[in-house]
Amino acid sequence: MTLFDENVSLVPAPRQRWRRGTVIGAWALAVAFVILLVMTLLPSAYVIQQPGPVFNTLGSTTTADGEEVPLITVPDEKDSTTTGQLDLLTVQVSGNRERTPSWFELALAWFDRSRAVVPIDRIFPAGQTTEQRNTENAALMSDSQLEASAAALRELGYDVPGEIAVGTVDDAGAAAGALQAGDVVTSVDGVAAANVDAVRGAVQAAAGAPVTVGYTRGDSPATVTVTPKRTEVDGQEQWLLGIGLQESFDLPVDVKIQLNDVGGPSAGMMFALGIIDKMSDGDLTGGQHIAGTGTIDADGDVGPIGGIRQKLYGARDAGATVFLAPESNCNEVVGHVPDGVRVFSTSTLAQSMTVLQTIREGGDLDALPTCGSGT
Repeated sequence: MTLFDENVSLVPAPRQRWRRGTVIGAWALAVAFVILLVMTLLPSAYVIQQPGPVFNTLGSTTTADGEEVPLITVPDEKDSTTTGQLDLLTVQVSGNRERTPSWFELALAWFDRSRAVVPIDRIFPAGQTTEQRNTENAALMSDSQLEASAAALRELGYDVPGEIAVGTVDDAGAAAGALQAGDVVTSVDGVAAANVDAVRGAVQAAAGAPVTVGYTRGDSPATVTVTPKRTEVDGQEQWLLGIGLQESFDLPVDVKIQLNDVGGPSAGMMFALGIIDKMSDGDLTGGQHIAGTGTIDADGDVGPIGGIRQKLYGARDAGATVFLAPESNCNEVVGHVPDGVRVFSTSTLAQSMTVLQTIREGGDLDALPTCGSGT
């Protein structure tokens, strides 16, 4: 039995108050949680570039039907054992106009050296859908394979004739009514049209003055004078004829390249090196794991590409120890080379071949041009 004294009053224990630091910490945690929630849900105006899949041009790939086939196939392929690799590199883009990365994802990417945060307009121009971009990149990939095949065969001594044809004509462009699809462009102001870049360069050099375009329609040669129109492209002022040019080649060897779900022109140089290896005796790599990137034209000129920092890390992660970088990308390479990767710069297919020869023969690698040697 419990007895209570009716004259005794029970006083509740005083409530323990939180310390000031504890209260501030709790509020800070709550605010941080709200900010994190907003960052997770709030859309951004950026996308993330990161290393993508790596493909050995001397190896195999999987078709859309799931069949494993050689990435590059040539007739009468040389029966030589290749112990090294010639890797082409890709860049993946996380996000698009339909779904942009959250601010939280961007914050994580910002502190990752292998990834880059870029404005969405740089990757997906305003007014262009993801489907349109994919179609454009597929066309660029197809063109790069053709240019690479022509460059490789010319490097091997084959005669590879080519021609530049008008593919499209802008109804509001300077050449509307003067040129038409199917016309073969032969010269600009009396200078032979060696390639598409030469034609564009001649038009820019005229700085708006009328240019005389030599062309062939059917079997009939002719000339026409066209005054280029000034247009802004990607923030830069250019002089345009309002035509789309396509370069085609009469390849003496049936080269077949199969690579699914990869677009753009940046694999051109590595395609060319892969073709040369397949058609040559011996091992072009000298047993080394070599990666690289760069556009290429039929004359073997290597051009700049995008996302080279991500490709450097992709090469390292794939196990490559040598990286061939376009000389025109050197300013983006310096200071961003991962440990274990040695970078050599190149501006032509012949220079890339020299690098491989030096590696194969155990030559003086220090004598080769790099992005830190004043190239």
